[in-house]
Amino acid sequence: MPSQFFGLNISYTGLTAANAGLNTVSNNISNAETEGYSRQSATQEANLALRTFTTYGCAGAGVDTIAIERLHDDFYDTKYWDNHEKLGENTIKSYYMESLENYFVDDERTAGFNTTLDLMYNALEELSKDAGSSSTKSQFVHYAQSLCDYFNTISNQLSELQKDINMEIKDTVSQINSIAEQVATLNKQINVIELTGSHANELRDKRALLIDQLSEYVSVDVKETPIVDTVNNYDTGANRYMVTIAGGQILVDTNEYNNIECVQREVYETVNQSDAVGLYELKWDNGANFNLYSTMTGGKLQGLIELRDGNNTEHFTGKVSKVDLENNRVEIKVSYDYLKDLDKCTLSSTGGKIALGNEMFYYSDWEYKMDADGNCTYTFQLDETYGVNHLSNSRLDKVAQVGRSVDYQGIPYYQEQLNEFVRLFAKNFNKILLQDGAVDSYGNAGQILFAGNTALGGQFDFDDYYKDGSKVCYSKDRDDTDDQPFYDTYYLLTAANFAINKEVSDDPQKLATRTGLTDGESKADIVFELLELKHDSTKLVSDTGTMGFRGGSTSEFLQSLLSDVALNSSRAKSGKTYYNTMGNTINNQRISISGVDSDEEAISLVRYQNNYNLASKMIQTFTEIYDRLILQTGV
Repeated sequence: MPSQFFGLNISYTGLTAANAGLNTVSNNISNAETEGYSRQSATQEANLALRTFTTYGCAGAGVDTIAIERLHDDFYDTKYWDNHEKLGENTIKSYYMESLENYFVDDERTAGFNTTLDLMYNALEELSKDAGSSSTKSQFVHYAQSLCDYFNTISNQLSELQKDINMEIKDTVSQINSIAEQVATLNKQINVIELTGSHANELRDKRALLIDQLSEYVSVDVKETPIVDTVNNYDTGANRYMVTIAGGQILVDTNEYNNIECVQREVYETVNQSDAVGLYELKWDNGANFNLYSTMTGGKLQGLIELRDGNNTEHFTGKVSKVDLENNRVEIKVSYDYLKDLDKCTLSSTGGKIALGNEMFYYSDWEYKMDADGNCTYTFQLDETYGVNHLSNSRLDKVAQVGRSVDYQGIPYYQEQLNEFVRLFAKNFNKILLQDGAVDSYGNAGQILFAGNTALGGQFDFDDYYKDGSKVCYSKDRDDTDDQPFYDTYYLLTAANFAINKEVSDDPQKLATRTGLTDGESKADIVFELLELKHDSTKLVSDTGTMGFRGGSTSEFLQSLLSDVALNSSRAKSGKTYYNTMGNTINNQRISISGVDSDEEAISLVRYQNNYNLASKMIQTFTEIYDRLILQTGV
């Protein structure tokens, strides 16, 4: 037979269950506007029935609140993180591509390339009418200098933008490291609580919010598995929580986390000729390399890397065709057209790193050679001062690479486009000025107009060099010797050092405008040839025989470049809009499950309040029964 007080105890369980429900509703309402909060629910179940040793056998023993659980669906978290990392990537690209568009603008308020080029060619047109005039020549040289200044400025702006992106990479890495540390700390706190059988709801919400933030910076994958005591075969209540980023690289493993470190490249580790000094490589704090160029990096980090290092997949790559152990040199045969054309060359002139198969080496110098049959090779002088690998014959036939292929048009791509144009333009312009019979106002042989400033204040005096029927280029100046004359190839010319020949700048009368020493100064056949360079793409010829800049004329240069910038900017803006819309949709789906709905909580409030009142009424009823039973029945 059950105790006379059995019903009172049952009522008490109903009272405590209703009270737990009210407390849960109160907590939900209080956190309705808390970012990352997941709605909680009191989970209740009937207590085990008790044997009463009566005809009805067992009687219900009331209700028990077994847990306060967060209502959350991990599926929507995963969808949100995947979308958020794409939104982060497109947002950062949209921002910086808009800056690039501003650099190349040419309108009534900003004098860009077309305006500057038109002014120079208008002055050249005037020179064709009065080729012997000193003032007309001076005016033309002045506007030619303005063209050089334009390219110097654009190249400098791109370099500064690359530095800004580089610093943002460092800030992004700092954010990732900070989140990793916080997640590891929360993992420890959550396990301590849940080992007791409780649910660390608020801490789990805080951790999920951190992963939300992390997914903006880099792609994220989370795996949580129960920790089981295999000896005693029971679930401990704790979990192993692993966070991997950028295609499977471990960031957090329960209580442990890995830091990413930013290591500046030295001058002798430069990848591209026009790269800013001190760009960051990423490494794990245990010394392992961070896979910087994985297509699965995702988030802002991938956007920043592609903007900073994007080369439109045109990096140096070939096969080792010869190993010279005595001189520590390797010869590499290349097949891609962009590597055969020195106007497009982006190899560093200050040395860098080259991968030969799976081993990394440092080089200090390189030599380019194109034979009469069009076979092209690069010979790299390796420097064992740096690195740990030593050259061996095992490197023969291995794939050689400088830098990595990055399928995006980032800063290196635009710098290469600028460099290619100034080399092509200057080479063809100077070639006309140096043609046989060209003379200046003093009757002397013609000189180049466009030169390149050296770091020491001098200038490169460009000349193509052919040796034994082959075209040869070195990455650095060579001393003048009997068997090898001093020369500078146009590879050394970049948009950053593009300049006017100082001799012509100091005395414009040294600018050749005609051929034929005995012809009068009014003859301006050279000037007319120079005028044709603006609109006739066939007059702009590369060493490989290609006509024009990307098939276009000089005046179409900006149009080609702007089309690249505009397309990339449009894609990024469209991607930003699309993923932002998708993110809102996914978040609404997530909120429909885990978000606090004030109307729903109001209904729960009334429901639990009624349960509480009824349980209280039951206790009051039992109180009256016990009063009659104890105080009156025994009289």
